[in-house]
Amino acid sequence: MDGKHMQIGEVAARTELSLRTIRHYEETGLVVPSARSRGGFRLYTEGDVARLMVIRRMKPLGFALEQMRELLAATDRLDEHVATGLPEGQEREELLESLRGFEEAARQRTADLRTQLARAEEFATTLRKRIEQIE
Repeated sequence: MDGKHMQIGEVAARTELSLRTIRHYEETGLVVPSARSRGGFRLYTEGDVARLMVIRRMKPLGFALEQMRELLAATDRLDEHVATGLPEGQEREELLESLRGFEEAARQRTADLRTQLARAEEFATTLRKRIEQIE
């Protein structure tokens, strides 16, 4: 990370999230701007963008804000140990178990969405065939 700061508009464009959504995530404590400009504008770093991308990826899978907060807390804790090495003992196991739980939930929710998508495509095909019969 080069320490470059971005204003909220650039972050919104990069994450494909609305300004309102980014502000909402700030209000709920999921992401906090790394700095403020002299004029009081929110300033974000690459790390903040990465955090927003995690949230954006969790949202369509139906994760609740509290679940997002829990995953982000676990990844924050792991990131704190990047320079010193991974945590040891019980903390390490708890963090890994948390990540495994989220991975399994994400896999299951993705499978559920694939099923829904297949049903939706089947429905659209049925409608197309019906239209073709009438035409």
